[in-house]
Amino acid sequence: MAREGLTGTRIRERRVMAGVKQANLARQIGISASYLNLIEHNRRRIGGKLLLDIAGALGVEASALTEGAEAALIATLREAAQGTPMAEVEVERAEEFAGRFPGWADALAASHRKVAALERTVESLSDRLAHDPELAASVHEVLSTAAAIRSTASILAEDKDLDPEWRDRFHVNIDADSRRLAESSKTLVGFLDAETGDAAAPNSAQEDVEAFLEANDYAFPELEAGRAAIEDVVRAAPELTSVAARHIAHGVLTRVSSDAARVAMADLRAALADAPPDPLALARRFGVSVPCILRRLSAVPGLACGLVVADRAGSLLFRKGIPGFIIPRYGSACPLWPLFQALGQPGQVLFQRVRMPGRSDAVFDCYAASETLGPVTLNAPPLAQSTMLMLPVPEMDLRGGPEVRDVGGACRICPVQACAGRREPSILSDGF
Repeated sequence: MAREGLTGTRIRERRVMAGVKQANLARQIGISASYLNLIEHNRRRIGGKLLLDIAGALGVEASALTEGAEAALIATLREAAQGTPMAEVEVERAEEFAGRFPGWADALAASHRKVAALERTVESLSDRLAHDPELAASVHEVLSTAAAIRSTASILAEDKDLDPEWRDRFHVNIDADSRRLAESSKTLVGFLDAETGDAAAPNSAQEDVEAFLEANDYAFPELEAGRAAIEDVVRAAPELTSVAARHIAHGVLTRVSSDAARVAMADLRAALADAPPDPLALARRFGVSVPCILRRLSAVPGLACGLVVADRAGSLLFRKGIPGFIIPRYGSACPLWPLFQALGQPGQVLFQRVRMPGRSDAVFDCYAASETLGPVTLNAPPLAQSTMLMLPVPEMDLRGGPEVRDVGGACRICPVQACAGRREPSILSDGF
């Protein structure tokens, strides 16, 4: 049902919520109860003074009756329906549901947002538990200290004839070890919960750079327009707290400036207004490499996409995340990503539609290509980087489309057990 056709439904729901009888509301606004009944069943159009009178009698804004639920609420409800066996016709009734039952719609949307936030937390903690070396050292410190305390306590409990001097020494040791255990435990809590932990671990240089890029929405219009220098942008960034972070950020911004000189953002947005993103066609249109176009597309304001850049060693040098696509912060990524396949096929552009396991089983169109950096020298392997752009695929576009390949984030946090590329057991179960 069209949005404008639900005005009567919203009037009826608002009237029922306010506890006003139909006849009383009709009398108050000066129309017959039968006419109001036709309006409430969307059989008569309504507007102008009558709509204002009804809104005033119900104590709401007229826009609440004509526009219904906010677009963001409708989008959240439709997102919550993805990955469920709900029929498409039911998904399209999200607007009607929100209009008729605004309280339940708000509750469902809030629950969906909370579940999504909890999933992101679990993914982050699972990733850190599996691969963070600093966390491993912290856990080892807690366990070794607890073992030392237990050993000392056993001696005190079992040896009743222990010399008083040695007994005092053991008491001192237990006191020192218990203090060390308390500090180690506090540090461990900090690693797992940076918001409430009293001794949260400091970010790495790469994490600082990612925070800097995210704070700027991965776009630097002043830099691209030549109104700001790279050094000034790096120096003014509060997120870049170390020399290493500033060095990495300088390299990223140098690449941004170089790409912007080849493909102006205004020209790219004009090209996207004519057709959906096609990296090959855009590369030919602007006369640049496909990796350059992939990087520029990731910086287009409002374009939902993710980007990953890796070197020949498989290290992830750049991450721009997108909901549903798991990019590990620690350890190795899934070897099935087209990103790594492109490293062995320089100059070739790869396309693969992939599905990331999770509650919604999100599907993405991935474009990957690699390029050689720097001059080619005799008897020296070329320095190469691979770039992959991830574009979310709406559920309506999945029917009859390209073959979908199941990939993961990293083996330790991937629930897909029957995988030829698995390197180590997962800490998750299938269906997580």
